[in-house]
Amino acid sequence: METYRIKRKNAVPLSSAIKEYLKEAHLTTGLNTRRIFAAWDGVSGAAPFTIKRYFRSGRLYITLNSSVVREQLKMRLGLLTERLNEALSRDEFFSTDDCNVSWVEEIILK
Repeated sequence: METYRIKRKNAVPLSSAIKEYLKEAHLTTGLNTRRIFAAWDGVSGAAPFTIKRYFRSGRLYITLNSSVVREQLKMRLGLLTERLNEALSRDEFFSTDDCNVSWVEEIILK
């Protein structure tokens, strides 16, 4: 019986292969947007009060159904933006080189 060996000439880590696939398939923009929304839910703690989320040109637009929560979050907008970007920088699949969707520069609460 013959023994076959697999040659690993161009072996790459799976995470690198997935990132490359996402970039080639033009899926990074949508994935980055979803990562930003998930980071908002985790950082702000306002997920139950969030009605709509929209991201465009570095601005994250959030519509809340509670005026009390909105006013409390307005007092911490700078801190929220900083923590949101920290959470995104720790995310392995957040693509920082996407020209359409990258870091959150401003949060606008409605």
